[in-house]
Amino acid sequence: MTDKTDYRATLNLPDTPFPMRGDLPKREPGWVKEWEDQGLYKRLRVARAGRQKFVLHDGPPYANGQIHMGHAVNKILKDMIVKSRQLKGLDAAYIPGWDCHGLPIENAIEKKFGRNLPRDEMQAKSRAFATEQIDLQRVDFKRLGVLGDWDHPYRTMEFQTEANEIRAFKRVVERGFVYRGLKPVYWCFDCGSSLAEFEIEYADKKSQTLDVGFKADDAARVAAAFGVADAVPDTFIVIWTTTAWTIPANQALNLNPEIVYALVETPRGRLIVAETLVEKALARYKLEGRVLATTAGKNLGGLEFRHPFYDVDLGFRRLSPVYLADYATAEDGTGIVHSSPAYGLDDFNSCVAHGMKYDDILNPVQGNGSYAPDFALFGGENIWKAVPHIIGKLEEAGRLFATETITHSYPHCWRHKSPVIYRAAAQWFVRMDEGEGVFTRDKAPKTLRRMALEAIEETSFYPENGKARLRDMIAGRPDWCISRQRSWGVPLPLFLHKDSGELHPKTMEILDLAADMVQAGGVEAWSKATTEEILAKAGAAADAAQYTKSQDILEVWFDSGTTHTTVLRGSHAGAAHENGPEADLYLEGHDQHRGWFHSSLLTACAMYGRAPYRGLLTHGFTVDSQGRKMSKSLGNGIEPQQVSSKLGAEIIRLWVAASDYSGDIAGDDKILARVVDAYRRIRNTLRFLLANVSDFDPAKDAVPLSELLEIDRYAMARAAQFQAEVLGHYEVYEFHPVVAKLQVYCSEDLGAFYLDVLKDRLYTTAPKSLARRSAQTALWNITHAMLRWMAPFLSFTAEEAWKVFGTSDSIFLEEYAEIGGPDEALLAKWERIRAIRDAANKEIEAVRAQGQVGSSLQANLVITAPADDFALLQGLGDDLKFIFITSAVRLQAGDALAIQAVPSTDTKCERCWHWRADVGQDAAHPTICGRCAANLFGAGEARVHA
Repeated sequence: MTDKTDYRATLNLPDTPFPMRGDLPKREPGWVKEWEDQGLYKRLRVARAGRQKFVLHDGPPYANGQIHMGHAVNKILKDMIVKSRQLKGLDAAYIPGWDCHGLPIENAIEKKFGRNLPRDEMQAKSRAFATEQIDLQRVDFKRLGVLGDWDHPYRTMEFQTEANEIRAFKRVVERGFVYRGLKPVYWCFDCGSSLAEFEIEYADKKSQTLDVGFKADDAARVAAAFGVADAVPDTFIVIWTTTAWTIPANQALNLNPEIVYALVETPRGRLIVAETLVEKALARYKLEGRVLATTAGKNLGGLEFRHPFYDVDLGFRRLSPVYLADYATAEDGTGIVHSSPAYGLDDFNSCVAHGMKYDDILNPVQGNGSYAPDFALFGGENIWKAVPHIIGKLEEAGRLFATETITHSYPHCWRHKSPVIYRAAAQWFVRMDEGEGVFTRDKAPKTLRRMALEAIEETSFYPENGKARLRDMIAGRPDWCISRQRSWGVPLPLFLHKDSGELHPKTMEILDLAADMVQAGGVEAWSKATTEEILAKAGAAADAAQYTKSQDILEVWFDSGTTHTTVLRGSHAGAAHENGPEADLYLEGHDQHRGWFHSSLLTACAMYGRAPYRGLLTHGFTVDSQGRKMSKSLGNGIEPQQVSSKLGAEIIRLWVAASDYSGDIAGDDKILARVVDAYRRIRNTLRFLLANVSDFDPAKDAVPLSELLEIDRYAMARAAQFQAEVLGHYEVYEFHPVVAKLQVYCSEDLGAFYLDVLKDRLYTTAPKSLARRSAQTALWNITHAMLRWMAPFLSFTAEEAWKVFGTSDSIFLEEYAEIGGPDEALLAKWERIRAIRDAANKEIEAVRAQGQVGSSLQANLVITAPADDFALLQGLGDDLKFIFITSAVRLQAGDALAIQAVPSTDTKCERCWHWRADVGQDAAHPTICGRCAANLFGAGEARVHA
């Protein structure tokens, strides 16, 4: 060599085929294809065969429309959990599913082909449509890097699943929970069907409040009830309501027996209202008045008042009796509740309890939202549009005392976002409390409500507040209406007697027959079969003329709510748990406390007396940076397809992992840009690790732990400590702390300290020296561990790196690395060293800012240290300068820590860039230091600590 030698070429510079740029949008599809071509999911099952199972049961998305970011969040969370359990060594199967029946698909068919399609045609088109939608959604889910049994998902429209749902219904019947009854249920005019509690959401609605007077039929009797001697004809009981459309169907009035009511003298006659509300009521009516007498509500029961339209049309020539009911309150209004029993649950219960027969309940509102054509005064009118007409008629009749517009919280259809009503209809219900069911053969020992509440206590919740939410919903929910008046769904395979309405005596046998028919030919097989054909198969052909085949279907929440009876009980071997049919985890958005979590809990408790899950995890909705829920109407959404094609699905995965899913998950272009930056930092760290072990063969080059340099043993101990934290978070399904800590680990533990210190040793010592191999041993182990930490969320990147670094075909075939345990004493020692180093760096930076030095290597340090720190630093010997990345360190004892940085007066080595007095001591190499000369041509320098 000469003085013109290129000493850079003598350095061990890092090298790796793992590129700095991920080029994710272009390269990710290749990984998806490779996983599919290699049958990776099947290989994972083989690799974990016989291991302890972990079962996450997939809540089925609806097979309708492109997936949105909420779908992406949900599927990625599931994928991360399954992968983290797979890496733990568990047999963690993932069977994706789809919800395939129900109204949204029917709506899509009606939009395309028109309304009133024959049932057979609606079912055929719906099945084809759902199949197409599943195929489209499956492509998008796979593009997100989600591993699962995509070739064999479960679909609620599979013949086997449809049949098992009927068998599940039969079991609920046997246990005594099913009954048929007339009862007000939520009804959506857009759906044309009843809705379950799960399908209701609350939103603001503008309504007209009305104060309406009902004239006493016998004023003298009313006066006597108040102890007043004289009577006047214009005596009114006044109600307050926000549902003007129910007034025409009024049949009773409800007063609280314990509330005190007042008889008030006014210019418009005598008015009855709650005593505590007299002043407010008179102010609304713009009337002066005085209280003549008061009495408790219990003394007014049985009084009768005329319908407000009594004198307007003969169709309203009826009386409304006063019933006593606790649900009437004096919190607002007048303390009197007008009762239209077909349109309110409390009203219905009160009227029935007071002897009103089902056949006497007025129910003029049709399923499409209009009054029946022959209904007096308002026939054929839509109920919402009829409100001004009703108010006008009340005013003409002299019965309207006040009206105003308010905005209040009101139930809306979850799907259509349109207001719903309570509407009485003959429906099938699952009973929550005590009562007799139909065809009970194996009566449950407890009520469904009690079993469900007890099951909740046995369930783990993530986050914990989900427990109270689900418990409160179960504690207060009414009976579950499970029948729907639609075509595309699993039939309620029942026959009702044309006269009595009673079920056929062979109902249980018919349910078995229906299940077998559906298993062979789908729900279409049942729909196409005639009453005669079915009853003949049941051995009851002679009954065909007297029975009607039900056209109702089971509501869609019963579909998805009973998938545990199919998927967790054998239809998919990977999801059958050796410890029982329960899943380890159900995971969905927090709205599913009133949806899938809820219906699954009720069906499983009704059938088996326990929940179908051991744990429930809920995540928030996707929102923009202002906290607004992402929606097409607001135009504030980010679509997973667009993000994948622009930034890569890996960025979506990292965004999901980095978000605290216990609340809403905020995302927009700016937030994703920050995620891209975080990704780059992690990738750059990974690239450095890979590049510096590219010539390392652990079989030949690994250094035993006991022989590693001390800082390398510290790095291993810190990695072991970090891995314990990561696995602890994964155990309770936490990801955002892992991402946050991984970023700090990469930037602080590795980038700003260990790798920073290591560069000199990696680059300048002899390639096969103990000093370099020690460093590489630590880096190799850290890389193994880090790839596994990352793999659940940075799946594409971990797999890409594994192709460069690993020995097996996929990172997902691996298990978490064995890297020993954290050495607490060593960790504590080096944490103190790092703290002193941080203080030194501040001093060097101050000198650099003054222009006295360029890099830290141009500085020399003078450290004055108290006894403990002095002993600690002195023990590092000559390696101290490498830890501080300076060219020299002079240590002296003192009472307190003090650090001074001064510029070196020595010469800079061309090769290692240290400033040393021995640069040029070898005449053959005048531009390098003695350390570099020894490393290149001699025995090499001795390193002990760093």
